[in-house]
Amino acid sequence: MKSIWIVDDDQSIRFVLEKALLRENLPTRSFTSPREVLQALDMVGPEDGPQILVSDIRMPGGSGLDLLGKVKERMPALPVIIMTAFSDLDSAVSAFQGGAFEYLPKPFDLPKAVELIRRALEESQREQAQIEQQDATPEMLGQAPAMQDVFRAIGRLSQSNVTVMITGESGSGKELVARALHKHSPRGDAGSKGPFVAINTAAIPKDLLESELFGHERGAFTGAQTTRRGRFEQAEGGTLFLDEIGDMPFDLQTRLLRVLSDGNFYRVGGHSAIKANVRVIAATHQDLEKRVKEGVFREDLFHRLNVIRLRLPALRERREDIPALTRHFLQQSAQQLGVESKRIADSAQWVLNGFTFPGNVRQLENICHWLTVMAPAQIIEPKDLPPEVLGASEGHDPATHTGQDTSALAATPTVHQPEEHHPVELLAAAPVVLNMPGADWEQGLEAEAMSLLVAGRTDVWDVLVNRFEARLIQTALVNTRGRRIEAAQKLGIGRNTITRKIQELGLDD
Repeated sequence: MKSIWIVDDDQSIRFVLEKALLRENLPTRSFTSPREVLQALDMVGPEDGPQILVSDIRMPGGSGLDLLGKVKERMPALPVIIMTAFSDLDSAVSAFQGGAFEYLPKPFDLPKAVELIRRALEESQREQAQIEQQDATPEMLGQAPAMQDVFRAIGRLSQSNVTVMITGESGSGKELVARALHKHSPRGDAGSKGPFVAINTAAIPKDLLESELFGHERGAFTGAQTTRRGRFEQAEGGTLFLDEIGDMPFDLQTRLLRVLSDGNFYRVGGHSAIKANVRVIAATHQDLEKRVKEGVFREDLFHRLNVIRLRLPALRERREDIPALTRHFLQQSAQQLGVESKRIADSAQWVLNGFTFPGNVRQLENICHWLTVMAPAQIIEPKDLPPEVLGASEGHDPATHTGQDTSALAATPTVHQPEEHHPVELLAAAPVVLNMPGADWEQGLEAEAMSLLVAGRTDVWDVLVNRFEARLIQTALVNTRGRRIEAAQKLGIGRNTITRKIQELGLDD
């Protein structure tokens, strides 16, 4: 059984950590010296080794730093936390450079120590799950000539540490290419097995991105209670993948350029230069040459990153790969959900092959997941395909529609106008949800939501909530022949609320 290994010659330290971790249902094993740890590692099997190693830095008969180096040689992925007195901060820096997960200053606050150990455990488990998932699935699929060119380029770069720029549309698989470049390089499985660390520079707020990349010292800013390693340090000896590099803030581009130029960087609030032994792979869906001309991307950084450029084709440029990818994603979704894999009929595959896939491979993966959940039978027929695919096959793409609905949510009767002139004229020919069985409209809502999500929309909540509220109000006004106060009473909302909603939703135009 795996456990938390604690190494310290001080019995009181071992005792309080053991008791605190046992209260959290975390089993422990304690040692008094590095020599005991190394002997134990020789004796245990894969199922009984350490999950986390917590070691003092100075002990009779051995150094925690020496132990760190020897353990990392055997178990590179094992998180190691170094305990140190405040006077040993220089040693703590050495610990980070040696691959320590974090350092724990003595005397320490016990709840914070437990929290740090749990965080290291969760991160270790997350990384292990990612490794297992990657090992269980093929790296990349593609028989199209354009993809074969990409595979050949990866092969030619397999023995190189050169900086690579990957370009391609969103969802085309740029991170998969970056992982393949790392895996087959001297830093990956083909060599030292260094880590692959990815960061999406567009997904992290500007104020946090600098700390995420370069780390920070304790007290560098409000909330920085401990020293933290950034992605450059986490990727030591491996590869750092900078996704959506075109969105990086201009001032951080300067810091990145400095790292690429001289190989050194400083943590936020730090004064000691840290050597970066990292290969950088960048990716973007944007035209960086255009952004350079616009003055929002540094030209010197562009040339530093653009040593080798790989262009990843969009899925519509490699349609011959769609059937194989469809089968793969259907099997993958079935495994994730614990159900039998569904098969797609030739007629449905033909419709799918003709879709433009604006979201590329990621959209196809989402569609296959949707089909695994929503298709009623084991054989997927054309009628089972999601609305955006069927809409496109009929010359209409619901992902870009402006008013016409294709889901069951909108496939409802038309309310006819009373002959007399009345304020209800705003409902002239509006479709309204009337007399629909409960399961039908909910299923239609689910289908429409999945359609918009698969299409890559980021305003799904507002779109569907607005349409839902509009239909409710329209239906109530039909029922009350345009009398707003009565409609509000029947809906259970206030008079001011219905008036405001009618204005916000444009129902009084």
